[in-house]
Amino acid sequence: MCLAVLGAVADGAESGGTNMPPPLWPERPLTLADCLNLAEAQNSGLAAAKKDLEASAGVVIQTRAILLPKVQITGNFTAVDDATLDVADTPLGQFDFGQTETWNVGVRVVQSIYEGGRMGSALRSARMVKEMAVQQYQTALLETFLDVRLSYYGALLALEQIGVQEASVKLLERELLDNQRRFDAGSVPRFNVLRAEVELANAKPRLIRARNAWRNGKTLLAHLLGYRVPDQVTEDIPLLLSDRLNAPPFDIDLGRALALAQEQRTELKALRASEKLRREGVVTARAGQKPSLQAFAGYGTRRAIFGDSLDSQLHGWNAGVQATWNVWDGRQTRGRVVEAQALAEQSEIQLEDLSRRISVEVRTAYSNFLEAQEVLASQKKVVEQANEALRLATARSEAGSGTQLDVLSAQTALTEAATTQNLATHDYLVALARLQRAVGNAEIGK
Repeated sequence: MCLAVLGAVADGAESGGTNMPPPLWPERPLTLADCLNLAEAQNSGLAAAKKDLEASAGVVIQTRAILLPKVQITGNFTAVDDATLDVADTPLGQFDFGQTETWNVGVRVVQSIYEGGRMGSALRSARMVKEMAVQQYQTALLETFLDVRLSYYGALLALEQIGVQEASVKLLERELLDNQRRFDAGSVPRFNVLRAEVELANAKPRLIRARNAWRNGKTLLAHLLGYRVPDQVTEDIPLLLSDRLNAPPFDIDLGRALALAQEQRTELKALRASEKLRREGVVTARAGQKPSLQAFAGYGTRRAIFGDSLDSQLHGWNAGVQATWNVWDGRQTRGRVVEAQALAEQSEIQLEDLSRRISVEVRTAYSNFLEAQEVLASQKKVVEQANEALRLATARSEAGSGTQLDVLSAQTALTEAATTQNLATHDYLVALARLQRAVGNAEIGK
């Protein structure tokens, strides 16, 4: 996919690019897959990364230029004072050597034959530049996908929490009305009404916070998708999500995850390409110690020296070879070689360090995923049990064998159980997304 992107952006760079209109605001609920596709097409960070691809396409063209022939057109016109011309006295009179006005025009094709190893290095370097650019773009793509996933899951969590808190508020409102009726009938004291009012008041801020988290979550998600929230929207952002907080099963052992990360991580691939590119820099630097050889062929025309008019001319073809060799350049080439070797060795150190850091990242992500998996498994039956406990507490209260405290405690426990389950599902999805990113697999979960 990224190779096709590189070709496309190269074509776009040569054609001058296009100015795209702002994206239309989505009119239907978005799935996670929709969001990932929209981010790939519209995210501003990825748009900037594509410009880096365009720049790298230009570098590839420049790098390969040494392999291709050069076409040169030259021209010259010179006018000099008559006093600068040599004059010979002959029996036939004075004779001028030269003309006061001269000109020449020519075209020449020059092809490098040998450049001290730079030609083969240029071809290899072009491949490395392209590979590095593709992997860097892929890294930006994966990072954006991770941000979109985390934002989408965060917004879904807020939406689920709104449902939980609204249900809690409705239960407490119903409890307050029931106790108010009982108090009016004289069957319960005023204390029961006050307690129900307090519990209801305590539940409302949690609902307000959940709604605010939903608004903020949609704002962040819209930004990641490349949308600008219309200025006239001052209340709630018209962005709907169609997925739910569901935890898909996922199974991978740590050894496999570590191996996949070393094989698939785009950061490693980009740095490997960079290390090879710097090795080619050593070859290029050493080429300065060696001769270069070019062949040329051309055609030219000039004013005839002994012509009577400015338009008198001689023309014809020319061909040959030319060689240069800097036998001593004040150790400039030696300095370039030392610099290139140091940079190549530095890239080896960076590659080894990145490999270790990725291993640590995978181990951490794997451990966090196992924790989230275990927490989620421990919460599977809790909501069902809390619902049953609330049903029993309510039935006992209505039968006169239970207390208001039992009902309120069961309602609180149900809200906490539903909240904890939503958090556990959210944490599982986040841990899974981070583990997939650490492993370097872009397709899982898309």
